Amino acid sequence: MSDMLRLQNYQAHYVNELLESTAQAVENLTEEIIHFRPEGPCNSIGFDAWHIARTADNLIHFAFAREMPVWIQQGLNDAWDLPKADQGTGMSPEEAYALRFPSGALLAQYSRDVAVAIVPMIEGYSNEFMEERIDIKPNGNLARYEIIGQVIINHGHDHYGMINTSLTQAGEPGLGV
Repeated sequence: MSDMLRLQNYQAHYVNELLESTAQAVENLTEEIIHFRPEGPCNSIGFDAWHIARTADNLIHFAFAREMPVWIQQGLNDAWDLPKADQGTGMSPEEAYALRFPSGALLAQYSRDVAVAIVPMIEGYSNEFMEERIDIKPNGNLARYEIIGQVIINHGHDHYGMINTSLTQAGEPGLGV
């Protein structure tokens, strides 16, 4: 097995873990807790969970494969009255704070649906495909394996950490992170 193939399997595993952990973190939250924001310039729990799944969905489906993301396939932008193309990157704080999210159970299902759709895609990519560089905003020109590692996994875990912080500040049990 080549080093790149092992990397693809590793990345697929950790993308799946991130999306499932996000789903578990929010699935039982009320809409009140989903919209909790700690003091200061922080997003809501719902925003962070939505952003993790939307970013992974958009990058793998749209940026990599030029296919419709799960978000659009399921019509969630209309059903939830949220942006069609935007996944939160570059939003002003006022825009991000104004977003209203559905129940934790619905956000959790979206995160799981994204995992089911994209994890096999990541596992199936060729080494040449993963090494090809593409431009993504605001990160610049990166190889696809770098995008998965830096933007989906690393950046996603930054937002997952914010979910944990927000939960504890809202008086909810932490995630054990």
